[in-house]
Amino acid sequence: MKIKSVGIMNINYPVRLRQKIGGHQETVASISLKASMPHRQRETCVSSFIALLNKHQDDISVGIFKTILEEVRSDLEAESATIEMTFPYFIEKKAPITDTSSLMEYKGRFTGSSGLDEDFILSVWIPVTTLCPCSKEISEYGAHNQRAEINLNVSFSGFIWLEDLVTLVESGASCDVYALLKRPDEKFVTEQAYRNPMFVEDVVRMVAEKATAHPNITWFSVSVESFESIHKHSAYAFIDSSAIS
Repeated sequence: MKIKSVGIMNINYPVRLRQKIGGHQETVASISLKASMPHRQRETCVSSFIALLNKHQDDISVGIFKTILEEVRSDLEAESATIEMTFPYFIEKKAPITDTSSLMEYKGRFTGSSGLDEDFILSVWIPVTTLCPCSKEISEYGAHNQRAEINLNVSFSGFIWLEDLVTLVESGASCDVYALLKRPDEKFVTEQAYRNPMFVEDVVRMVAEKATAHPNITWFSVSVESFESIHKHSAYAFIDSSAIS
């Protein structure tokens, strides 16, 4: 009986990621690695996967994924291989008025495949603020706002830094989210969101327009989930590049 795929799932592993500012960032990734096994191959592939992770852990980057996948296929004589790596990523971010610095956490994911389907997808999850246009329109004294999460997935030509996708996404919301704010900063972000009310539909369209305009992005999907502050449910919107005429 031929097994369709074998591998390891959700192994936590220390990795070093290249940063746009230079150097590397050390983080811990959750890694899944799968390969299609030939019928004659009977022994476990776990040791091969772990050995490859050990070999490349000091310099994990978009470019190295192709090398890892090709080595998996070669070592196991596999028709195809897929690797998925999800990780927290920290970017130093300054508060908008006081310039107070803090580390903002984002979630990133690399997904690569080789063999029958050749592809690489870079994914980011970005927290943002949205403010309800309807609430602002009908209220005398303010409007309800909430934190939302935007998920952007892209395929691309050339090269894209994860940091650049974070900037692209954050520019499509009512306001950024910050890890640390002082009172002048809180005043700014509150008023900035009030000046820029957006439904989840507005946010998803805005991010999609920015992704479409990016010269290196060849495919994308984007979703927005708004964790509503005055409802028990979330609001949600999704679009991908197939919807862009």
